[in-house]
Amino acid sequence: MSDLAPHLLFMLAAAGFFAGFVDSIAGGGGLITVPAMLIAGIPPLQTLGSNKVQSVFGAASATIAYARKGHVHLRTQLPMALMAVLGGSLGAALATVVPGEVLRAVMPILLVAIALYFALKPNLNDVDKHRRMTPLVFGLTLVPAIGFYDGVFGPGAGSFFMLSFVSLAGFGMLKATAHTKLLNLGSNIGALIVFISFGAILWKIGLMMGVCQFLGAQLGSRLAMRTGARLIKPLLVIVCVAFTIKLLADPANPIRIWLEI
Repeated sequence: MSDLAPHLLFMLAAAGFFAGFVDSIAGGGGLITVPAMLIAGIPPLQTLGSNKVQSVFGAASATIAYARKGHVHLRTQLPMALMAVLGGSLGAALATVVPGEVLRAVMPILLVAIALYFALKPNLNDVDKHRRMTPLVFGLTLVPAIGFYDGVFGPGAGSFFMLSFVSLAGFGMLKATAHTKLLNLGSNIGALIVFISFGAILWKIGLMMGVCQFLGAQLGSRLAMRTGARLIKPLLVIVCVAFTIKLLADPANPIRIWLEI
């Protein structure tokens, strides 16, 4: 970290704070921190590993804030969180096996679909609805699957958790956000354990940005609890659209290659 110029350290700290704020409300913190770390000249593998360090801080901060207000009960949701840990660790361990090009191609389509769902579906509020899937089935299928994706690729996992909680578990927006942060914490911990074993962590940078993420997530989660769906819904749509644009802006994105644009 001593090799980085002061203005780059300030940029990383600011990126961590803003990412924690946004991620605690709508997910997508990696959309901010990963590019910032790459711009600072940090190698890709160390960027992914160190990003998990700060992501743990941000997700833990938001989870604590939501739990204190009773929006998520940690003891009852512990088994589901452990399934997210399992999925995240398997995803990180098998990252080299999963075809990354397929994920980069499918992601923009999925994110646009999620944005349209939350933007156009009426009656999305903080009131719980009828659930379409039992907690047991939800915890044994979707939770480890999304956790696996979080370990393999990462960005957008929070949006997938949100969509699953709202559309299948019947959660209101605020409750879905609170539980998403808990499961994000689990999948991040699982992936972090694997990255540590590979020595892909820049601890000083990860911890510095992690502290900033913690503070940003405290502010974001408190704001979300005050405003509920009125803030969460539009910010979630904005994050999904922004990440889609970022993915498609990359000339190496498979969709652009296939369409020759």
